[in-house]
Amino acid sequence: MGIGAPVRRVEDRRFLEGKGQYLADLDIPGTVDLAFLRSPVAHARLKGVEIPEQYRGQVFLARDIDFVKPIVAVGKAPGFKYSEYPPLARDKLRFVGEMVAMCIARGRAAAEDIAQACVLDFEELPAVWDMEVALRDGAPLVHDDWTDNRFVTTEIKAGDLEAVKAAAAVRVEKSLRMGRHVGVSMETRGVLAHYDNRLGELVVWSSTQFPHVIRTVLAQSLGISESALRVVAPDVGGGFGPKNNFQPEELAVAALAMKIGRPVRWIEDRREHFIASPHAREHRYKLVAYADKAGRILGIEAEVMVDAGAYSVWPWTAAMEAGMAAGIMTGPYDIPVYHGRAITVCTNKAPLGPYRGVGRTGACFAIETLIDAVARAVGRDPQEVRIANMVQPSAMPYRSVTGKLYDSGDYPECARRAIAAIEPEKVRARQQRGEPDGRLIGFGVASYTEQSAHGTAEWVARGLPVVFGYEPALARFTPDGKLILFVGIQNHGQGLETTLAQVAHQELGLPVSDVIVRHGDSSTSPYGMGTFASRSMTMAGGAVSRACATLAEKMKRIGAHLLQAPPGEVRLADGKVWFGEQSVGFAEIAEAAYLHPERLPTGEEPALEANAVYEPGRSTGAFSYATHACTVAVDPGTGVVEVLDYVVCHDCGTIVNPMIVEAQVVGGVAQGLGTALYEEIPYDENGQPLASTFLDYRIPGPTEVPDVRVLHMETPSPHTRFGIKGMGEGGAIAPPAAVVNAINDALRPLGAEINVTPVTPERVLEAIAAAGAAR
Repeated sequence: MGIGAPVRRVEDRRFLEGKGQYLADLDIPGTVDLAFLRSPVAHARLKGVEIPEQYRGQVFLARDIDFVKPIVAVGKAPGFKYSEYPPLARDKLRFVGEMVAMCIARGRAAAEDIAQACVLDFEELPAVWDMEVALRDGAPLVHDDWTDNRFVTTEIKAGDLEAVKAAAAVRVEKSLRMGRHVGVSMETRGVLAHYDNRLGELVVWSSTQFPHVIRTVLAQSLGISESALRVVAPDVGGGFGPKNNFQPEELAVAALAMKIGRPVRWIEDRREHFIASPHAREHRYKLVAYADKAGRILGIEAEVMVDAGAYSVWPWTAAMEAGMAAGIMTGPYDIPVYHGRAITVCTNKAPLGPYRGVGRTGACFAIETLIDAVARAVGRDPQEVRIANMVQPSAMPYRSVTGKLYDSGDYPECARRAIAAIEPEKVRARQQRGEPDGRLIGFGVASYTEQSAHGTAEWVARGLPVVFGYEPALARFTPDGKLILFVGIQNHGQGLETTLAQVAHQELGLPVSDVIVRHGDSSTSPYGMGTFASRSMTMAGGAVSRACATLAEKMKRIGAHLLQAPPGEVRLADGKVWFGEQSVGFAEIAEAAYLHPERLPTGEEPALEANAVYEPGRSTGAFSYATHACTVAVDPGTGVVEVLDYVVCHDCGTIVNPMIVEAQVVGGVAQGLGTALYEEIPYDENGQPLASTFLDYRIPGPTEVPDVRVLHMETPSPHTRFGIKGMGEGGAIAPPAAVVNAINDALRPLGAEINVTPVTPERVLEAIAAAGAAR
């Protein structure tokens, strides 16, 4: 039941039996429901709001909560344009869906009726609806006090690019685009705030990924002490990143509850989620690769441009996505020279936030399609060129040209295993035979690295307002011998209540069923940083291990005393302390520690609990990696793409629970296929989002996601407890690159090429038509 065992998830029973408690399930007497009046236009001067007389006292504007501070992700810093994200718009509307007023009633429908009855008075302005539009000379300014619409531009220059240009036998250029989309968690966002008169504290329930951090920033924004604020995350129905920001809705709802002295609840509807929740992706790339005649890449030039929307989200800032994409661009490859430029653009769209894969999905799409292009240019098989350019295992630990320190792994072997599982010889034979239905078969591969267990120095270098470099845990036995783990991370589908219990079993030898994991409540759990960035198992797992190891020593001392045995000769197993064939159960030890201290060894303190804080051995963290390989069928008549086979070979160091790891990989692949083939929110020239329901916004379902085959490698990290590496985001990183490479392989006989995601049928047909016209 310890590390490495495929233990079934203990938290699933309550969900399968319908006993989970999500934010919408909370029932606090006297609660009023809130609906936001949101901007119907992308860009306008706000002149006022006309409130019908019968609804006065039920509609609240920015001036009604003027005691709160706006959200500021980055202070006034050189090179980064300052902006304030108000909880409610005051003088200007900057994207469709921006909040203008709060309308309350007994019931969401009634609150929506009030919002519908209010009338906005505004002067519409030209919309900055696209990055190219935003960067034109004389473009309208999203923020009037800015000189242009760039949040920030950063550059990386490593190595002598001019020397590489002179030496290269091959020069390959590519331009790529990745579409904008949203997180689409099963449970949307939501907030419920009320004042607890008995404890004298404001209680904010939020469907969030990091309740402790939200408490800190929310207290600062409300101007109250953290000791007077409690933030609780109940069961959270998926996060994926959009719930890992300080939401303006959290601030607005909490402020209103303070003002009116009543419980206030807001549950996001799906249209709000599409138009106003933090968006994801929307990258554009201009790439140049310089290689020798065998396809060995000598250097790369890259420009990454990201549409970050109208505001900078807290705490990640608008610069996160472009900066990460540029910084991890070289992926698992040994590329000696790299010049990269990251441009973060401000437009009249919903702000961009983290989404599973954060920057790496786009970077992988860029480098992996570029690798295939280089291979075609030198007349070699892309997989041969891919493996030839990879960092070799003998080079580990390896520092990349962008300064990333890869700790361990065998990238070429991982690629070879994934490719072999697809059986490329059979795929090529099938291509030669042709399909009876006329579809074209293609084979594609993509590899990536995934940084996890980021330490203090790594976060400091990113310049964020919070440094997420550690994680705490409190392990406490009850007097009847059960163990409760209090942790600062937040479980929302990762199986952490199970895997943390497995770590406790590894250290203490008690059954997983005797371990309870408590999280999500800022008043009961130690202050922690939450769940994101593939960090929870490495960081919280490390903290739980340390706390339980401390408890294990105390259990041995007490158990040895009760057994009248030397402390150094006892062991822990099966919920007992053993000396030879004699044993004493944890319940008896806990009873002595809590209820009968006279039974303890001389000098041993009563109680059985231990605190621990964990930081990785190296701040640069632990790098997981994987190769994805797939085959697709493309219908040249309809443009429809079907994924026929999909293989992932991955290495996340020591695997705690292979069943959970495999499920995480498959879930990530499903989301990655959404990015590759289906999900997109386009905007028209007026800044109106053209996908605001599931009629317009497609997501992959059971018929679109193939049976993903997952192969495991284990190269432990030397820098983390047990050698664990994070892997929660990895499945979503490579699918767009692997699928596009496969589609382009299928379209090669037609001379067509795809360089944009999602690869919709219309785009496939456009590429085929363009190739035909060129011929």
